[in-house]
Amino acid sequence: MYAFIVNPNSRSGLGLKIWEQLELILKERHIDYQIYFTRRPGHGTKLAAQICDTDADTLVVLGGDGTIGEVVNGIRDLTKLTLAYIPIGSGNDFARSMKLTKDPTKALLHILNPTDYAYINVGLLKTPQIERRYAVSSGIGFDADVCYHNNLSSKLKHFLNKCKLGKLSYTAIALHLLLTSNPKSMRITLDDQEPITFPKVYFIAAMNQRYEGGGFEFCPKADPKDDLLDIIVVSGLSKFKILCLLPTAYKGKHTKFKGIYTYQCKSAKIESVQVLPVHTDGEADLRSDTATFALEPDRIRFIRS
Repeated sequence: MYAFIVNPNSRSGLGLKIWEQLELILKERHIDYQIYFTRRPGHGTKLAAQICDTDADTLVVLGGDGTIGEVVNGIRDLTKLTLAYIPIGSGNDFARSMKLTKDPTKALLHILNPTDYAYINVGLLKTPQIERRYAVSSGIGFDADVCYHNNLSSKLKHFLNKCKLGKLSYTAIALHLLLTSNPKSMRITLDDQEPITFPKVYFIAAMNQRYEGGGFEFCPKADPKDDLLDIIVVSGLSKFKILCLLPTAYKGKHTKFKGIYTYQCKSAKIESVQVLPVHTDGEADLRSDTATFALEPDRIRFIRS
């Protein structure tokens, strides 16, 4: 049986309309399904946990990166469910990385008649206060601060979504915050190696997928099937240099420039001289001076097409 978790507020309220169109297909085909709507931030986690107690074997998420991030946190045993995703968010970095169709109808038909599965990793963030999974990426510093303000700027996101330019909200807010950003020294420990200290760090992100922030290809080598995290460190650059490099990140060409450091590892511990914002899948409701990134030992089966 299929269980659907739908964020009706995705894409400035279009989520509900898209679901109503897809539900017609399910009814026409006499598909056995259950429907659950998220009502508030974090609700997707509780709904996913609830679904784990039903006889559903396929969990389909309709929403953005934040919604799928909530859902993976609610799945108690990653090996017991098949996950599927219909992207209707503004950034859709998970879908972009997994090369999923943008057409909701085509996505549903693929899910109902799957031909390609992938067993994908799930990221894990640990701070002294909390432990949380993520599907796309987690980061500390400037990128988390952008996510935080992006989520607050509902009017800007709504306007850009209406213009089908939702992914630009991240860029617009990033440019604004860059002017007042104050990079801090951070120390990173990769696996069991010696710690590395970086001065003037804007952010460090641990990527399970290639894209973040509505299309920035921060870690071009990231593969959610390789049991490795891809780390990006942005350090020691002037704000003008970052402005110049920002467009190159859309194509993953930024990694060859000085001040951009990328690594692959099983785990990474970040220590900052100051408490900073931390995000998971674009949801930046955490603050910490320490963050450890790793991968869950189990993968989850995912319907690609």
